Amino acid sequence: MSKSLHRSFRLSLFGFLLLSLAACGSLDQASSRMVSVVTPYKMDIVQGNFVSREQAAAIKEGMSRVQVRDILGTPLLVSVFHADRWDYVFTFKRQGVAPQARRVTVFFQGDRLTRIEADALPSEAEFVASLDSGRKSGAVPVLEMTPESLQASAVAPQAAASSVLPPLPASYPPLEKSAN
Repeated sequence: MSKSLHRSFRLSLFGFLLLSLAACGSLDQASSRMVSVVTPYKMDIVQGNFVSREQAAAIKEGMSRVQVRDILGTPLLVSVFHADRWDYVFTFKRQGVAPQARRVTVFFQGDRLTRIEADALPSEAEFVASLDSGRKSGAVPVLEMTPESLQASAVAPQAAASSVLPPLPASYPPLEKSAN
């Protein structure tokens, strides 16, 4: 009997270990499924100078550097080795979407614009629409106070006059005691 008891104990122990190993495998699969559902928040990253199609269309050959800077803004890259070239680089990274990268390069000869090289640029409306594409749109709050709410929040003149502070003292006590 002790041999059969010993054998059944070994068999049950082996079965328990086999079930434990199987549970570890299913636990690993469950945890990986849980991790794929729960992901950390990654904020949108916008870097560089956004140049719209409208801005690029406003730039014409023969314009001065100041005029180009007024329309496109300060360039992101100005090289010492390429003084007649300004680079406007823009990147936009959003979670779940391939990163966008656009480049506009303007070339000068002296103080005059000679040519522009640019990637396909979106209009300002298209770019703004792409920024809001992942958000839930709700009611836009009213950002101005109505005349009634202005009157309700106004402080009564007599209430302001009643909170007059006492006059300040003419002199203050010394901060440290003198050594006399």
